[in-house]
Amino acid sequence: MLELPDSQRLAAINDASIDEFPDFVLLEQERNHPEVENVAAATVEAVDRIHHLDELAPGAEVGVTAGSRGIHDMPMVLQAIVKSLSDRGLDPFIFPAMGSHGGATAEGQREMLASLGITEETMGCEIRSSLAVEEVATDAEGRPIFAAKDALEADAVVVANRVKAHTDFTGEVESGLAKMTVIGIGKQRGAEVTHSAGLAKGLDEAIPERAAALFEHVPVVGGVAVIENADDRAAAVEGLPVEDILDEEPALLARSKRLLPTLPVDELDLLVIDEIGKNISGTGMDTNVVGRMLYHGQPEPEDLSYARIHVRSITEASHHNGIGIGLADFVHADAVRQLDLTDTYINGITGGEPARARIPVVCPTDEVAFLLAYSSVGVSDPGELRIARIPNTLELGRFLVSEPVAAELAEREDVSVVAERPLDLADGDLRADPYDRRY
Repeated sequence: MLELPDSQRLAAINDASIDEFPDFVLLEQERNHPEVENVAAATVEAVDRIHHLDELAPGAEVGVTAGSRGIHDMPMVLQAIVKSLSDRGLDPFIFPAMGSHGGATAEGQREMLASLGITEETMGCEIRSSLAVEEVATDAEGRPIFAAKDALEADAVVVANRVKAHTDFTGEVESGLAKMTVIGIGKQRGAEVTHSAGLAKGLDEAIPERAAALFEHVPVVGGVAVIENADDRAAAVEGLPVEDILDEEPALLARSKRLLPTLPVDELDLLVIDEIGKNISGTGMDTNVVGRMLYHGQPEPEDLSYARIHVRSITEASHHNGIGIGLADFVHADAVRQLDLTDTYINGITGGEPARARIPVVCPTDEVAFLLAYSSVGVSDPGELRIARIPNTLELGRFLVSEPVAAELAEREDVSVVAERPLDLADGDLRADPYDRRY
């Protein structure tokens, strides 16, 4: 039985006292990004642009993909797609399109959708959850290309997803409609072999190649793409007929990257992340936010330097899948207790990212994590430590920084001070939710 480390012995690793650490300042970013006023209406307009739907006979079955991400407006988008299809006299159903997530089981994936508010009751249509696939083609190297039987048996398929920067690679096509087709419609088998192909020649090549093959063999008629602003709200909802997806998605990706939420600081000694999870990012934490990739064959980002990362918990919606925990240097013992290693390892291996499933240095308390970080960053005075604390890598509107960082950001017009915060610990742990003005 693995025993958790002794808190007192770890805390005694140096002569520093937590009282010597800097206090914090709660900051807020001002971001005037576009936002769709009526998501449902914009979605209906997007569906109308998928002209192949007009060719379907009344009563035709249309599958709609639903992923595992906690995309704020996606439940509303899916509802609007289903209603639009029903209004056309078609018979829509939703099916999970999430690779190995949900423990790579049909029931686990249904539960994951339910945790996101996607149920038969809320969507107004049947949800068909199955991991059954068929091989429909091969890639240039002879690797199989899989497609979900539910998709193959439908009269048509509409792919729905958010277009954004991927957390594993960079390319003209990253996370979006093509990836949802390959990884989502491909189910666990498709996800595993795609990531294997990506390790050999790069996902930036593997995904477009495999998407093109699937568009020939699966009755995909088009897609609905959501571009989000930095506040995780829809900045645009676009509809593309299937023949335009690979040509038009690079432009949507470029628009999305201009709205990517980030922290306004490039160098930190310690980044504290309150929670990671599958509903936040495919890798638990967004690699574009934390500046770490840990993916075979991909270079590490050079624009961010966050020396140490401490993770405090795993979201409930992740169902104990802690993928991405290996991107951190320190992890709270409570997060380790939440882990389902089987689900985490399946996700890590399927995604070709086993390093991201490794357990970092386990800290019984946040105080221990702070002290260990101080010992490992080369700063002589604890009071000069550059620290930031965020809820997760999606919610970056408000965040805490230590006083040295706050002083650096004081002249920025897009950052304002909300309140001063002492480094407040209770039984060695940080207080919950310090981002509220009334804290």
